[in-house]
Amino acid sequence: MGNSIVESIIKHKQQPNLKFRLKETAEKFTDLLFYTLFDAETPVAENMKQLETTFEELVELACWDVEKPCVKVWENYTAKLPHILELLNLDALAFVEDDPAALSQEEVYLCYPGFYAIAIYRLAHELYQVGFPLVPRLMTEYAHRLTGVDINPGAKIGKSFFIDHATGIVIGETAVIKDQVRIYQGVTLGALYVAKTLKNTKRHPTIENNVTIYANATILGGDTIIGENSIIGGNVWLTKSIPANSVVSHTPDIKIKTTTHE
Repeated sequence: MGNSIVESIIKHKQQPNLKFRLKETAEKFTDLLFYTLFDAETPVAENMKQLETTFEELVELACWDVEKPCVKVWENYTAKLPHILELLNLDALAFVEDDPAALSQEEVYLCYPGFYAIAIYRLAHELYQVGFPLVPRLMTEYAHRLTGVDINPGAKIGKSFFIDHATGIVIGETAVIKDQVRIYQGVTLGALYVAKTLKNTKRHPTIENNVTIYANATILGGDTIIGENSIIGGNVWLTKSIPANSVVSHTPDIKIKTTTHE
């Protein structure tokens, strides 16, 4: 390869902080966290030391602003892990209670992509809360790639959250999901429109307690509130609030013609 080509490539590499090792390290950190919390054969104390070392690598790679004391985040984060695990155990129990096909919590931990996506979201959300750069998003994007569930780490999600079948779900950054909510594949909790000026505004809907949202429903807008105990049917498109105890359905115009042959 000629020197001119090498020089041209170097010239056009415009992001001095862009290191793909950060992505790989964030994924390693995510796997270590998951095993530490759930795998019966993983020694917790030993893994916590390894997690701390990996986190130090993330600090070096992600914290470009030297004024932000990213290293101090670790102790506060580890103190929250027991509470996160408690929340995740409640999520797993919700899977067992809501899905007749789930025979045990062990099956949920091992087999359900929806649970994995929730787990990584909850672990990333705490880092997002303290403003740790890039890593929370890398964690949830790793789960997105593995499960087809896209949960922004900024979303606020309550207790006993159940995602069935998982694939194609999108939950935006400012979405609020309260307790005992159930959603199915293809659901979008999104924004009405996208503009950079809306960065610091609530763009995504609020889902109150004990709501069920069936497959491929789309709910948009930061002012949209789905009242508690409501049921949102499949393929529904909503851009405005509905009161508590509502049932919203979409009825397609389906025509069936039968032909008989003598």
